[in-house]
Amino acid sequence: MTHSLDSGIWSTSPLYKNASADLELAANLMGLDKNVLERLRKPKRAMAVSIPVRMDDGSVKVFEGYRVQHNTTLGPGKGGIRFHPEVNISEVSALAMLMSFKCSLVGLPLGGAKGGIRVDPRQLSRAEHQALMRRYTMEIITMIGPEKDIPAPDVGTDGQHMAWMMDTYSMGKGYSVPGVVTGKPLDIGGSLGRPESTGRGVVYVIEHAIEMLNRQKKASIQLNASTATVQGFGKVGAVAAEELHQRGCKVIAVSDFYGGLHNPKGIDIPALVRYVDQNRSVVGFPGAEAISGEDLLGVACDIFVPAAIDGVVTMDNVHKIKTKIISEGANGPITSDAQKVLEEKGVTIIPDVLANAGGVIVSYFEWVQGLQMFFWSEDEVNEKLGQVMARAFNRVAEASERYKCGLKTAALITSVERINRAMLLRGLFP
Repeated sequence: MTHSLDSGIWSTSPLYKNASADLELAANLMGLDKNVLERLRKPKRAMAVSIPVRMDDGSVKVFEGYRVQHNTTLGPGKGGIRFHPEVNISEVSALAMLMSFKCSLVGLPLGGAKGGIRVDPRQLSRAEHQALMRRYTMEIITMIGPEKDIPAPDVGTDGQHMAWMMDTYSMGKGYSVPGVVTGKPLDIGGSLGRPESTGRGVVYVIEHAIEMLNRQKKASIQLNASTATVQGFGKVGAVAAEELHQRGCKVIAVSDFYGGLHNPKGIDIPALVRYVDQNRSVVGFPGAEAISGEDLLGVACDIFVPAAIDGVVTMDNVHKIKTKIISEGANGPITSDAQKVLEEKGVTIIPDVLANAGGVIVSYFEWVQGLQMFFWSEDEVNEKLGQVMARAFNRVAEASERYKCGLKTAALITSVERINRAMLLRGLFP
């Protein structure tokens, strides 16, 4: 039996439509109870807020903000807060849905949530960033908390934003509450390894995918003899590129918001990281030729890491992709139609809910460390991260064999199976 998603305010963005289509496909293949599917199709709770901020010039500007909790059956909501000019309620709802599946897939006692403010963060001063984050925190303070919903950094935000959010929440409570957010600076309860965790996880699963393909004799690949391209040289992509470089993989093309680079002999990634730290972009780096972000998609390689934003690989450009493995560092970088084309061509796609789960895994570690007031070494964090990612990948690979489907659909099936069991056990109140 097939089910279809009806229209509504949640389903206006391409990302939500893709996430919903992927859910429908997995639900139909696994024979999911239609009553459970009905509940998973839409978020549990959503808040839209107006955020008035006094700008540096003395004027008051009102921004749109959102916080969405998709499903909290497994535990408190968990999800980042992004500052981006295209943020809307549908996109945030889609990202919250993906967080539900991500937390479930990797076995965390957390549900899916997400937040965002519709703003171009590059146009704000530091003082305006702080004012915006603090007022947003107060507007959504009834939704968040260590036992309810735990935000984290996302596109356009970082540890400093989480420090402001923690401080604002703590002022409202009258005492310090470090567990209200993760991704904090180390000095106020952050975790070692958290800033690099998403990019590291992207590479951990690439290693497992290579082992799987070699074992299944579907390919013969050695990471230290491979080439890679990375779209989005930011918090995720830069770390993924460094991790690949350290393993002997030749990173031949990278890009960011402003442009891209290509060097078929390999880019000196450590030098590029130092250059970006000083210049805030890959553009102008002397160790490679300039290319456009779109041209990067056409660079032939063994491994492609889309780590920028959603919807970058579509039916309009999917024919340009020439790679063997894609590890989705960003959320929803490949549309559902384009995914089908790539899988038919034999491309192995490691889905976002698995590939970029390293961030939420170490966020969970940070939350746990904060509650215990006992902190781990970076080696311990990375070892535990690797173990969780390995178990999740193996479950997805097994589901792929069992249902005769790609890793993306298998990951959703594996995730939904756990949520399904929990929802049926807890029942429906009233």
